[in-house]
Parts: sequence; structure tokens; C-alpha cells
Amino acid sequence: MDPGAPVDEGVRQAELARAMAAPRSEAGSAAPARRRVRPVWGLGLAGAVAAGAVAAAAVLVVPGGDGTEPGKTAGGGGERVLDARTVLLAAAEKADGRTEAMGAFWHQVTVSSATYTVGKGGGAYAVTVRSKAESWTPSRPGGKAWAAAQELGAKPAAKADEEAWRRAGSPGTFKIEVPVAPTAKGRLKAFTAKTTAGPRSFNGSALVDGDKVFWLGRNVSMKDLRALPSDPKRLKAELLRWYKGHDTESNRPMSSDRWLYTVARGLVMEMPVKPGVRAAAFRMLAGLPAVRSLGKVTDSQGRTGNAIAVDEKTPLGVVREEMIIDLASGAALASSNVMVAPAAGVGVPAGRTMNSTALVGAEWTDSKPR
Repeated sequence: MDPGAPVDEGVRQAELARAMAAPRSEAGSAAPARRRVRPVWGLGLAGAVAAGAVAAAAVLVVPGGDGTEPGKTAGGGGERVLDARTVLLAAAEKADGRTEAMGAFWHQVTVSSATYTVGKGGGAYAVTVRSKAESWTPSRPGGKAWAAAQELGAKPAAKADEEAWRRAGSPGTFKIEVPVAPTAKGRLKAFTAKTTAGPRSFNGSALVDGDKVFWLGRNVSMKDLRALPSDPKRLKAELLRWYKGHDTESNRPMSSDRWLYTVARGLVMEMPVKPGVRAAAFRMLAGLPAVRSLGKVTDSQGRTGNAIAVDEKTPLGVVREEMIIDLASGAALASSNVMVAPAAGVGVPAGRTMNSTALVGAEWTDSKPR
């Protein structure tokens, strides 16, 4: 979990899920805050979870459907695929029209999943491990950030995997092994996943430096986020001030456009920026040539939206980073990493969604974390 180590994202997700969902006797109370605030799964200070009724003061509540959008073909035929620029500019227009009122906490609920191969040889099959996270980030310096988490259970990833699982005796637990670093030889990290849901954990911790809440190329405070410019050119320039030539999780080289995509994806999905800033981020993404459209897709929660993506060559192989956007609201619904072409020796088949995060809700609230 060292934020500076070049750890495979799947490993980072698995370890955070296990740590956050463990009973307090295993995970302990909130650990001392790190100096660096790294987002994991697209969360700012801490992965968290478990739904609770929250009275919101306002604002970005992720919708559950696919609304009316531009570009529909006439007649009874299918809809044409919108290009990435059209998708992003349409999302920007919707985001620009939103209003908000800040509350005591920025409250988020996400459901994350990661898929792994278990078993050996002809008996191997894929299982998907799911977890739910909930977080409360204080709007004022000096407060505490709160997080809740719960493992939702693991299950075979597809019908063929379920058949292989039944042939293996329908085990209720899975021993999952993953490399500690991309393409690492013989260095595996193991954890156990169960088919049943785990207990809910709930912890709080002081903010890093007393005011840092998210990672945006650097540690940023709520004041920093709220001061970001709503002009896409100025926003791009502000973000690039913190670009150091490598990716956000390691020292692996990364182009500035690719880095901007990663940071902007986190900004529009996770962070309590003003609506105009979220719109500017969408417009900035629309200007990146590597971003392409995948058409309409359905996320893990059954919601339909328009997906954009970029492909990147990584030590694991070529990975496609997707983001699903609801054009009716201008909100990001989910993100995922899909294997396109695995590198030699990497046991992840092409086409597998290695991990994904669905944003179930994000809003300002004055309700006490619980």
C-alpha cells in the first residue's frame, strides 16, 4: 500500500478492499495520515462504504438511466455512435447548468469490483470480487474524514466460470494471488475472498496537514479545489503545473495528455469541484486527441451511458481506461480498466474488465457520518 511504490492497480485495490473491510481488530482504528493523499479506486482520502440514508444539502446525485441525447437517428433504427468530442461537450453543457450548495461533508458512495483468475490449469476460472465504499470529506480544514467499507462477496465472473466453479465443488472461499508489481516473477501477494458479504467497518482520521483532501497531481485542500478555474485552457494550464513526466501512481513515464486524462477523470468522478469546473474538465478532455468514443455501454449497476476511453501501453499490456458518462445529467457514472492486449506471461485474457468503480452517489450533506 506504499503510495510511492509501482504497484499494480489490481493489487492496490485488493489490498485496500481487504484493509478497509476488515473488522477493527484486524484493520485497527484509523491509521496515522500519510503526508501524501493518494486516491485509490478513484476515491480521495479513503475507500469506504455501506449505504445509509443521508439528507443532502444539494448536488451531484448520479442518475440511474440514459436520458435523451443529441445524435439520435431518425426512424426506428438504432442510434449512431457519438464521437468522443460530442459526448464530452454535451456532458459539459449539462454540468454547466447545475447548481449546488456546499454542506459540511462531500459524501460519496461507490461500488468497486476486480476480477481475478483462481485455480490452476484446466480447472482455472475467473471470479469477481465486489466491495462497497462510502466516504465523508469535510468541507472545512481541521475536520475529520470518515470512511465506511464492506466487502460484498465474490462470485464467478461469467457463466463459463460458474460452471468451472461448480465442477470445483462450489467453494465458498477463493485464494487469490496477484503479483506485487506488474510482471513481477515469483513475487505474489495472496488474500482470501468469500462468496458472502463481510461486516461493515467505519473509521475516521484527521486530514493530512490538517486540510488536504484529494490528490490532483499534488495534495490539495478543499479551498484549492473550489478555486480551480472554470475555463478549460486555464484549468489545463493549472493542472499541468504539477505534471512531472510520470503517472499518478508511480515513476513510470507518462505523456502529458495521458496524465491529464487520468487526473481529469478523477476530477469529474470524485471531487467536489464547482459545476463550471467539472464542465471545464469535460471540455479539456474533448480537446485530447487520444480520447475516443465506445458508444453506449452499461455499467456494473445496470445504468446505461456513453463511454469514452484511452488506450495505454503498460507493463501488463495494452489497457483501455474507460469512463461512462450520463448525458442527461452531465455526470460520470463509472470507470473501468479493460485488458486489450496482455503482455507476454501476463495471465489476464484480452477483453477482461480487470477492475471498475461505479459512482452510486455524490453530494454535499450536513448529515453526520455514520
